Amino acid sequence: MAEGTAAPVGVFDSGVGGLSVLAEIQRLLPNESLLYVGDCGHIPYGEKSPEFIRQRCRVVAEFFREQGAKAMVLACNTATVAAVADLREHYRQWPLVGMEPAVKPAAAATRSGVVGVLATTGTLQSAKFAALLDRFASDVQVVTQPCPGLVECIEAGDLNSPAVRELLQGYVKPLLDAGCDTLILGCTHYPFLKPLLAQMIPASVAIIDTGAAVARQLQRLLGERQLLAAGPARATQFWTSASPEHLRNILPILWNKSDSVRSFPV
Repeated sequence: MAEGTAAPVGVFDSGVGGLSVLAEIQRLLPNESLLYVGDCGHIPYGEKSPEFIRQRCRVVAEFFREQGAKAMVLACNTATVAAVADLREHYRQWPLVGMEPAVKPAAAATRSGVVGVLATTGTLQSAKFAALLDRFASDVQVVTQPCPGLVECIEAGDLNSPAVRELLQGYVKPLLDAGCDTLILGCTHYPFLKPLLAQMIPASVAIIDTGAAVARQLQRLLGERQLLAAGPARATQFWTSASPEHLRNILPILWNKSDSVRSFPV
């Protein structure tokens, strides 16, 4: 594996949702060269077994190591739940950053005492999520809402059709009816629906996601190891386990630019 501050950072998601985290990393750390793998051929992870997800994460981690990556960001809540502990055990000296729903800041921010969570089934059913609730949300009411179908809409570049509006409205209404004034986006795909979501909820309801916090954690880990890049950053490289053409078509919608896209080799 290549050494040094100029080495790239690998960012991984089950699909294109991690682009929301990639954008936060690029905003905070513009000198870093970035690699992105979307396992779009196996979307959605929320319906897959933990064993399958761990295996896919190992495959991608090895790929990033071969590409000389100095760190890896698991820009996927479901993958973090299933695999981050396994990856940290296997790659002990390699900086790894995972995702988790922002339960702690949401519990601190709520005024009504009711926090809503939009997430995948896999995240909401996980022991990691239950532990977050036990640790940080014992004094508030947390209302969870699994959101089947949303990831697939975003993967298709559909952020504003009548169908996705109806789907999202159906998921948000029970949370608002329960009195939530703080809404956690517990999947990296969901920030792309913020403009649509803002049309459905009162301005007094805070929307919280964790992309910026993940970028800060990456900055901290690279800084501790004196691995922060001086720049200039190289163009971001993309790989997908589905059709590269599909990702090329989605990138201008979610990323505002069309960079190099290749087939993920495994």
